Amino acid sequence: MYADLKDADLVPLIGFGTDREAEAELFRRMAPRVRLYGLRHLRDEQAAQDLMQQVLITAIEALRAGRLREPEKLASFVLGTCRMTVLDQRRGAQRKERLLQHFGAEFPEITHQPSPRLDHDHLARCVQTLNERERTVIVMTFYDEQTGADVATFLGLSEANVRVIRHRAIHQLRGCMGVES
Repeated sequence: MYADLKDADLVPLIGFGTDREAEAELFRRMAPRVRLYGLRHLRDEQAAQDLMQQVLITAIEALRAGRLREPEKLASFVLGTCRMTVLDQRRGAQRKERLLQHFGAEFPEITHQPSPRLDHDHLARCVQTLNERERTVIVMTFYDEQTGADVATFLGLSEANVRVIRHRAIHQLRGCMGVES
């Protein structure tokens, strides 16, 4: 349905803030252009991906707020937002560089301390010492990447109870691993 619409036809649909499919269509159409702009000007895949997200979020927020007066210029608006975002990033980097040159000598040299390596076997033994419910909450949260609501539903608990169990289990794991809380 939305693929047949012109860019200008998407603007009023997004402007109401309720049509998520129109927003998705805008993203589908504009994301490759914004990414290409980012690759061309930032020369970094991750920076281009970040630019794509930032620009499209900014564009959708502007459309929801009704700040685009001429809907037929949607593509120009998005690419102009790209240009301004890249310029802002460059200005910020230049400002940071000037500040470091001016004030950098006043700051002590900071040496990077590598974080200690995690003993996975020891952690596995510590997880095994937890009771079954605590172990389930920890595994579902950090291994399966489930939300607190999902864990609560699975275990038949409240989300608050899951948070308390997770907090206590993490405290026990820190103690077992010899890490100060």
